Amino acid sequence: MLITGGTVITFGQANAVITDGAVLIKGERIADLGPTAELVARYPDEERLDAQGKLIMPGLICAHTHFYGAFARGMAIPGKAPQNFPEILEGLWWRLDKALWSDDVRYSALVCLIDAIRHGTTTLIDHHASPNVIAGSLDIIAEAALQAGVRACLCYEVTDRDGLDKARAGITENGRFIAEARKRADPLLAGTFGLHASLTLSNETVEECMGVAKVLDIGFHIHVAEDKADVNDSLKKSGLRVVERLNKLGILGPKTIAAHCVHVDAYEIDNLRETGTRVVHNPRSNMNNAVGTADVLTMLKRGIEVGLGNDGFSNNMFTEMHAAYLVHKLSKSDPRVMGADQVMQMAFAHNARTAELFLPGPLGELSVGALADVILVDYVPTTPLTEGNFPWHIIFGVDGTGVDTTIVGGQVLMRNKELLTLDEEEICAKSQELASKLWRRL
Repeated sequence: MLITGGTVITFGQANAVITDGAVLIKGERIADLGPTAELVARYPDEERLDAQGKLIMPGLICAHTHFYGAFARGMAIPGKAPQNFPEILEGLWWRLDKALWSDDVRYSALVCLIDAIRHGTTTLIDHHASPNVIAGSLDIIAEAALQAGVRACLCYEVTDRDGLDKARAGITENGRFIAEARKRADPLLAGTFGLHASLTLSNETVEECMGVAKVLDIGFHIHVAEDKADVNDSLKKSGLRVVERLNKLGILGPKTIAAHCVHVDAYEIDNLRETGTRVVHNPRSNMNNAVGTADVLTMLKRGIEVGLGNDGFSNNMFTEMHAAYLVHKLSKSDPRVMGADQVMQMAFAHNARTAELFLPGPLGELSVGALADVILVDYVPTTPLTEGNFPWHIIFGVDGTGVDTTIVGGQVLMRNKELLTLDEEEICAKSQELASKLWRRL
């Protein structure tokens, strides 16, 4: 397939903008790219997809999400409104995840995958919890992801908050799924080892997790110092701050994703850097939960490749980029900080390197040999668009609703805004039915 007649933004090392550009896809990878006239002359017999002047970009990546959170949209929380993050966990999320049944797991994933495809997000790293549907829960989500045609790395959240038996069931689910995903060797699917957070994990449970992870040679996907409550709990348990405790227990490392890292000090930032741990920033969630703003600027300066996730918000990663660009200016009272180019680096290069720990690559760029995860975005620049300024065009001009076509591994998942792999009407109708029943169970 030869995509022609668009403005190609390559990202990656080239970081080029090709006006009236074209991209050749052979199988699941990009085989060539350049000016449209040159590629049409070179490949006259290729099936063509006319981009009609749209942006041709790499698919976006979400480095931390929760598909099951989809059923919280519009839900009234019983009782008084939560006043802080622990009350949000206890009053909302830990009630919701306990109410999930198998069909809820499936359809909450499917509606998120629709959202992802519609907004050009082609790779997602999900963190799942359903205490009453643990065994096989990752298979349910995997089936949904494969049906959609989107890349996904999945894990189950191990926690002590529901007792030792369920903690061990979560450990088993992670180990089983990681091994089976590797055996399956599907380029769309991978697993890692999920942990909730320091505040709900005992040393004994972590040691059991470490034993399984060492055998599998895998890292972890864990929430780290999202709120001060996590720090206070860690100090009480161990006399150490969260990152220090996790480091001492062996959780950190170059294969581990540490989501949030809002309440970390300079010493902990050094721990994260020295261990090569992958940090993921989730600005919309952090603002919504009023937990604070992570010191991403310092982490980036210290050489930590901070990525970008949504923590269960919509899978429109353009909106997440906007939030990241703005919140640090507000937090620092300085309009000079967090340039659009830094946001693009987090969302594309850093997220790609995190995803490539589990999934094949290259991702997050348009280059010869890269996986053909490509999106077409309807955007007419009213000022010059160049290699030097395109990040600011994306921040100020592209909101994700203009995504017209989404391609993953050469397979077209949406064309002219029409979904091709999922029945949106059926899925949304079933989702409404299931969510209504789930809300009554809370």
